[in-house]
Order: sequence, then structure tokens, then C-alpha cells
Amino acid sequence: MKAAVFVEPGRIELEERPIPDIGPLDALVRITTTTICGTDVHILKGEYPVRSGLVVGHEPVGVIEKLGAVVQGYEEGQRVIAGAITPSGHSYASLAGCNAQCGAGTRHGFKPMGGWRLGNTIDGCQAEYVRVPDAMANLEPVPDALTDEQVLMCPDILSTGFAGAESGRIRIGDTVAVFAQGPIGLCATAGARLRGASTIIGVDGLPDRLAMARRLGANHVIDFHQVDPVDEILRITDGRGVDVAIEALGTPQTFEACLRVLRPGGVLSSLGVYSSDLRLPLGPFAAGLGDHTIVTSLCPGGKERMRRLMHVIAAGRLDLGPMVTHRFKLDDIRAAYDLFAHQRDGVLKVALTP
Repeated sequence: MKAAVFVEPGRIELEERPIPDIGPLDALVRITTTTICGTDVHILKGEYPVRSGLVVGHEPVGVIEKLGAVVQGYEEGQRVIAGAITPSGHSYASLAGCNAQCGAGTRHGFKPMGGWRLGNTIDGCQAEYVRVPDAMANLEPVPDALTDEQVLMCPDILSTGFAGAESGRIRIGDTVAVFAQGPIGLCATAGARLRGASTIIGVDGLPDRLAMARRLGANHVIDFHQVDPVDEILRITDGRGVDVAIEALGTPQTFEACLRVLRPGGVLSSLGVYSSDLRLPLGPFAAGLGDHTIVTSLCPGGKERMRRLMHVIAAGRLDLGPMVTHRFKLDDIRAAYDLFAHQRDGVLKVALTP
């Protein structure tokens, strides 16, 4: 099979690889559509370390090619998705209700992101086939009425963006600021609307992304090239600040800006993947006495999460189809990465088809 392989920082190449073998609990899925995530760009740049030779990618939509010997409840030929996070369903973390960290705790200490295996610790899905581990905990059939592109965001960015809104404990009538309107930030904006926020403020520097933010529920959009977003948010809120600030970029600057616009007792919900240390400014942090909550989220996974997200789409509550702005064949993976990593031509998400 053809597969996109991490070679070294700055190089992801298309290579020929054997079709994966599967164990008794696994499934072999033939990929029909996948995509590139911002985390894959961190891998490409060497900002997130993975082993050389790893097949990258963690957002699979496909068809079951083969089932492990003990897998029940599925059929070969069935259309399915699996989340970027593939919990076992029987680890301590899973049984404690934290599927994203499944397998994170070991005798040698805690390793965060234990549930993220595809394209991280095992071969991923920017390939013609992928082995999905613990298939009965992770595969969810795709409703016949939904296309690949309609469900393409469910495995990662929709689940992650919604998690930012859920972890932020958004309530009906809340005011919410979402810093960065890339794919995950846009899904956080949509999640804030579905959670009942009455005022949603989207921050970004690209006009196409700000326009999409309005389409997905933002009442106000701020171009940080034109105005200081902290000052503008405090102006919009009459100095009160926001109930929830969602950080969806992964930089110290946006993290600090979220804290500066947060009201006393508000929640900073962090979704970014950070590659440098964060700083808590003394004033906005109120010297630790502001009753703030800072919470981080990793993409929730598992088949029940996927079922719920696809149900939202099937019910017509959300349409993320317009977020697929570009389409590539797997053969053109290098061009797809170059476009996506450099955010050219108004790209939001790319659809990759073998």
C-alpha cells in the first residue's frame, strides 16, 4: 500500500508499505477519505516528536476490509469512522471516564496523551489501509445518508473543538471568546453556540476564517491585525470580560490573551498544542486569587463519542462541509502538506483520498 511516512523534521514522504497485519481485537480499514491535522504539521516541523518511519495521520473514514477473530457487532464492507483517540475501553483511565488518556499511566510515571495512538505511537491513516486497535471500542458505522466529507471532521477537530466548549462549562447566556479560528477553533465556536452561549467572539487574522466563524455562530469577529483583541473584547463586554475563553492555537501569546479577557471566576479552556513554556501574568491571574479555572482537553475518542457527533450532523444541527476547502489524492501528499502548513489559498481543511 501507499502511505505517508515521517522521515525526519521537514520531510513526510509517500512510501510503499505492507498492508498491516491485525490481531484478534483489531480491524483493518480501507481508507476512503482522510485529512491533515494541525498536529501533523507539528510532527512535520519536528515540534512534536515521533519515531522516524511512522505512518502519520489520525482522522480515518473508510470501509472495514477485515475483522479480527474475536470482533463482534461489525461486518466487512461496512462504512465506519474511528476517532483520533482509540481507547481500549478497559484501562484505568477509560474506566475512570477519561478515554483520551487511556494507557497514559504506567509503573514508570504518567505520559499524557496515552489514548492518541494512530499516527503517534502506531501507524496512522494517511495511507490506503490502517489497523484500528480495539475495534469494538472504536469503530462506529457511518449513517448511509452522510457522505465521507460530512463526517470527516468527527474523528478529531469536531470532537476536540466541542471538548473545549464542554470543558469550559458554557451555560445558556454566556459570553465566550475563541482565540484562533482555524479548524479546531471554528469547531469550538460551533460548540459554544450549541451549548447556549449568547455572545460569541471569534479572533483571527485571516478574513476567510473570520467569515467562516460568523457562519458557524460568532456574533462578533476580531481581526488581530486591525485592533488589539484584548482591548476590543473588554470593550464589547463593557469591561466585564468573558465567562469562558477558549485558546485554540497553542501559543503563549494567545494563552495569556485568554487570561486577560477572563472575568473573575471564569474558565480558560485550553485546546492548543504548546511548543514552549506558558506564563501566568500576575495581574490577570489575580495573584492566584481570582477563582479562575484553567482546564485542558485532549480530543475525546471512542465509538460513543463518534456516534454522538455524527448524530449532531445527521440532525442538521451543524454543517462542516464548507470547511473542506481543498482536495488531494494521496499521491500528492507533499503538495497537500505544503499548502496546509503555510495556510495558503484560504485553506481550512483538505480531503485526502487514496
